[in-house]
Amino acid sequence: MAIEIPTDLTPELVPLSWLLGTWEGQGRLGSGDADSEHFFQSATFKQNGLPYLQYTAESWLTDEQGTKLRPLTVESGFWALDRKLNEADVGPGLVPAEIVPALKSADEVEELRNANGGFDITATIVHPGGIAELYYGQIKGPQIQLATDMVMRGSQSKEYAAATRIFGLVNGDLFWRWDVAAQGNELEAHASAILKKVT
Repeated sequence: MAIEIPTDLTPELVPLSWLLGTWEGQGRLGSGDADSEHFFQSATFKQNGLPYLQYTAESWLTDEQGTKLRPLTVESGFWALDRKLNEADVGPGLVPAEIVPALKSADEVEELRNANGGFDITATIVHPGGIAELYYGQIKGPQIQLATDMVMRGSQSKEYAAATRIFGLVNGDLFWRWDVAAQGNELEAHASAILKKVT
């Protein structure tokens, strides 16, 4: 499957460009054993000219045939290459950025390539229930590995300590797996899915 790179894409988002669009498909909770529950997910990655991707994923519990039974959860966040921010970047808050992007060319982006031949990335993901995750990891071609550096929880939130996520583009489909350490358990399989690009 050919990956189309939008002509208006900020140069530093090119390594993440294969994620752009809306992806939908089925998954299983836990380790995917025969008794694991089924879910459906719709995940969208989009860009608005700034040097990050906006991410939203909505999930529903389903029966074995894929019929939606009830909402499961929603998460949203931002994905970007990990680099030092400067005056060309927006924020904090509503502090405007300079007109030009911080990285203006593919050559400048290439200077961020790490020793493994990929790019260091960060993802901030927020969940209902007063939980926010800060992930660091690497993107190398159409493969991503992330691990939490920090999990922030509200005073009434459920116990949640750490997580890892992996994503990969396989024959045009987005495969992902999420492992979680929560409610007194060590890091273990939490969910996985195969999503197809719909837009």
